[in-house]
Amino acid sequence: MTLSIRNQLPGTVTAIQPGEAMATVKIRLDGGQDLTAAITLESVRDLGLAEGSPVRALVKSTEVSLATAPIDRVSIRNQLPGTVTDIAAGAAMATVKISIDGGSVTSAITKESATDLGLSAGSAVVALIKSTEVALATA
Repeated sequence: MTLSIRNQLPGTVTAIQPGEAMATVKIRLDGGQDLTAAITLESVRDLGLAEGSPVRALVKSTEVSLATAPIDRVSIRNQLPGTVTDIAAGAAMATVKISIDGGSVTSAITKESATDLGLSAGSAVVALIKSTEVALATA
């Protein structure tokens, strides 16, 4: 299956914490970073997820926010440090490509945000991703 989702990060399930209807799934990405996905219990069962399961974390580029440093005291579970490798800016939006350990992430943000953050190739950034915006696929 081919998907339009740009960010497809391979990893391995390290823990599953079930709740009443949802579960948090901890993933160790191939680059060594930890990522959390919040998915339904039905999805956990349908995908046959268990500790050690290989997965791909899928995140739309529009769901990746950027910061110029790690952020403390924030509800966003996923903070992936990296370096900007490319910026393509249009009239309103910018696509920012970021190199992270073991791969890359793409973020679609407003051109104004990219300017306000002072982003350019080589800039250090942190990709911020809410756990509810991470979908999982079996690898």
